[in-house]
Amino acid sequence: MAKGKFERTKPHVNIGTIGH
Repeated sequence: MAKGKFERTKPHVNIGTIGH
């Protein structure tokens, strides 16, 4: 769920989320 939401926002955020 969160993955899709972040991915939609921006590719940069997606990377930060996975790292976090």
